[in-house]
Amino acid sequence: MTLTAYTDGASRGNPGEGGIGIMMKDGSGNVVASFSDYVGRTTNNQAEYLALLACLRLALETKCTRLVVYSDSELMVRQVQGTYKVKDADLKSYFTKIQKILGSAPFTFEIKHITREENRHADELANRGINLRRRVNDPIELN
Repeated sequence: MTLTAYTDGASRGNPGEGGIGIMMKDGSGNVVASFSDYVGRTTNNQAEYLALLACLRLALETKCTRLVVYSDSELMVRQVQGTYKVKDADLKSYFTKIQKILGSAPFTFEIKHITREENRHADELANRGINLRRRVNDPIELN
């Protein structure tokens, strides 16, 4: 089973209050999970990595055999793909955790860069995490 996930990290102030958002869809395009979380003071790039980490952990709880992740963070996507080097120490820590998870994950993994507009639902979820300052993993009404 293939899952498609949209992830986003947001920071108000950069660094500032941060949130993450994840929306997962099944092969038919049905939303199977939506998730928001408040992650405290963080940068935009750190929040993007935290969103990907949370997405991978959610995927591990499923029976998916393939995970395709879409993100509007060109930096994070290119770093995870191996196109860009990870120089920042904090991001390197997150990158290492991601590589460890992927090294033993029971699914194949692909990550792709998309525009902000294509990722607006995950962005709404990330901002919801900041607004509510708590974790929310219940279905939401997406515009």
